[in-house]
Amino acid sequence: MEQLLKITTIPIEFQLKINNARLEYSQSTADLEISRDEGGLRIRSQRIRLNLDTFEARNSVCPTTMRSVQQYAEKGRNAAYEATATFAREGQLLLNAKLGDDALDQIISSRMDNMHEYGLSFTPATGPEITWSEPDLTIQYQMDKLNFEWKISNGNFEFIPGNIEVSIAQQPDIIIEYIGSPIYVPPSADPNNTATIDVRA
Repeated sequence: MEQLLKITTIPIEFQLKINNARLEYSQSTADLEISRDEGGLRIRSQRIRLNLDTFEARNSVCPTTMRSVQQYAEKGRNAAYEATATFAREGQLLLNAKLGDDALDQIISSRMDNMHEYGLSFTPATGPEITWSEPDLTIQYQMDKLNFEWKISNGNFEFIPGNIEVSIAQQPDIIIEYIGSPIYVPPSADPNNTATIDVRA
């Protein structure tokens, strides 16, 4: 008997993608930051200073009111002391005078000797007070400074596990084909039918 059906089976098709496990290392990085502190040159100069104090010199020529009162009071006191001493000395001469002694001539001559004393009041009796300070020179030099700052990050290890990827490339299938000759109904419609029909019957 002739085979009428052809059955074809298509199996399922898989695709496997295998990723192996791996260990990845990220390298360490280092950043350098540089900052600069500027220095400089500083020079400080102080010149010589001369101080003149003419207060006493001016007071000796033209004293102030307070100084004049003090000076006149001092002169009055000294004059009183000198007059007392003079009168005592002259009185002693007169008490000790003898006949024939010229006590009055001695007193007059002593007074004349004192009259030769004179003073120049229009010139300063004292000079100005002079003080001075030495000059000063200060030099400061500071070099520039460089600051280095390192920022270092350590490397990291990362473990990536392996995996298997499964994909279906072809679905399973069954193909049924009819490979026989056509079936005619009625069979007489078959053009290849050679059967004879008895019409007389």
